[in-house]
Order: sequence, then C-alpha cells, then structure tokens
Amino acid sequence: MEDLKTSEAWRVFRIQSELIDGIETLNELGPAVSIFGSARLGENSPYYRAASEVARQLSGAGFSVISGGGPGIMQAANEGAFQQGAHSVGLNIELPHEQKPNPQQDIRLSFRYFFVRKLMFVKYSIGYVVFPGGFGTLDEFFESLTLIQTRKIRHFPVILYGSDFWSGLIDWLKQQVLSQGCIEHDDMELFHLVDDVNEVLPIIQSHFERMGAHPEEEKRFPG
Repeated sequence: MEDLKTSEAWRVFRIQSELIDGIETLNELGPAVSIFGSARLGENSPYYRAASEVARQLSGAGFSVISGGGPGIMQAANEGAFQQGAHSVGLNIELPHEQKPNPQQDIRLSFRYFFVRKLMFVKYSIGYVVFPGGFGTLDEFFESLTLIQTRKIRHFPVILYGSDFWSGLIDWLKQQVLSQGCIEHDDMELFHLVDDVNEVLPIIQSHFERMGAHPEEEKRFPG
C-alpha cells in the first residue's frame, strides 16, 4: 500500500511535467487550428487528401495546424501544413498499437496522459476541423461542444467535414437528443457541416477577424 501511495504521488509530477512542457512549447505558437480524424484512413482515402488540402490552405494563410501527430488524417494534416507558411504541430500520445509519430512535424510533443494532450488542443486552437474518425475523434468533437455549450471556453468554430459520414449522427441528434429536450435548438448551431475544402478557411478567418485580438491575449478559460 505504501508503494502504491508513492507511485500515485509521483504521477502528479509526471502530469505537471507534461503540462509545463506543453505550455512552454506552444505558448508563442500564435493562431492555430486543430484537425482531427481517423488514424486508419490512409493516402487512398478522399478524406486524407481533403485534410491535406485544408491544412495547406490554413498554413498558407498564417494559421498553424495542430494534429494528434500520428498516421492517417493526422499525417495528412501535418503533411499539408509542413513548410507551407506556419507551424505543423504534432501532439503525440503514447499508445500500445496504432500511434506512431509522422515525420511531417516541425513542432512535436509527446504525451502520456490523454487529458493533458486534450487540454493543449483546446487551449491553443481558435478552431477545430473534424474529419471522419472513430471514438477518439468523436470524443474531441463532443468535448469541444460541451466546453462551448457550458461556456468553459469561448465559442470557436467546430467544423465537421463530410456530410456522407456525419449526416446520420446529426439526424440522430435532431430526432432523439434535441426532440427529447436533452439539448436546445441553439446547441445545433455550435458546429458547421461542410463538403468543400474551400469552405473551411473562410469560416476560420471570419472568426479570427471577429476576435479582434491575438488569440493568446484572450482569456480562454473564464473564472
């Protein structure tokens, strides 16, 4: 039992170390957009190609691009942004199987704890672009909506790419979650749905212009 207590106490220092490393590395990043999606959708997927193009446009417009740092859509995002004008950032996570850092990153961080990594995504992003993915992608999507809905962070664009993939989920939200009063009509306005790579950048730019300040000068977490 004493050994267990010691181990749990030292875990706090490991968490603190990851927080400090992430904050010190990303604090001067500037405006950035996080792109999420499946690690299992490779170069032959149209979503891979779309993610790469979205990242290329964002980077060319001066927005750094943040991904989970792994393969699939994450690699596409880093690949599109790499050496295109702004930073290509990978927030890697230690996983037993599918996570392997992709080489298209000029800023790379590695995390042991999911919750620290998720904090870095939301703290340093002015928008999310969410491509088709699995549980991890859905987790990031719904967590962002929860934080915006509860006003724990300022409202920023959450963009779903690919109506073929997302329309079933959106229909379920309307027909079940909304109809039974579990969310409000306004909550369905917390995200955008697009099918064209050229629709993403104008949404991000419009939001950035409305901010009227560098994103790091705004207090993102009230209270």
